[in-house]
Amino acid sequence: MANFNKVILLGNLTRDPELRYTQSGMAVAKLGMAVNRKYTAGGEQRESTTFVDMTAWGRQAEVLNEYCKKGRPLFVEGRLEYSEWEGQDGNKRNKLEVVIENFQFVGGRADAEGGGGGGGGGSRGRGGRSQGGGGAESGAENFDDVPF
Repeated sequence: MANFNKVILLGNLTRDPELRYTQSGMAVAKLGMAVNRKYTAGGEQRESTTFVDMTAWGRQAEVLNEYCKKGRPLFVEGRLEYSEWEGQDGNKRNKLEVVIENFQFVGGRADAEGGGGGGGGGSRGRGGRSQGGGGAESGAENFDDVPF
């Protein structure tokens, strides 16, 4: 059976990107996004917010770090990735996050609080795959190398 792992989100960043570099020099940025949903329940307007952790690799990580700040709207395409590890306290930990494969700035310069323009995210290379992505497919290193 075929598999498909694609996530598309439009929301606002909940914090400034955290940029780090692996021991081999690969850039990696951690970001958070809030995605709001408005709905009606029992005749009453309600709103719920989903908070999503995201990771960007390579040049995309550097661009996001340079132009994005907390509160900036961002359109993201990526894939879900599940991680498991053992914490320092010995308990098992796990996390589901979005690995950014492509992104698009939303709004103008005013939304960026003086940052760069609303031009675009990762470029696409041959075969339509985003360049500068991460994970095992593109040879990016394990998160163990990055002290977050």
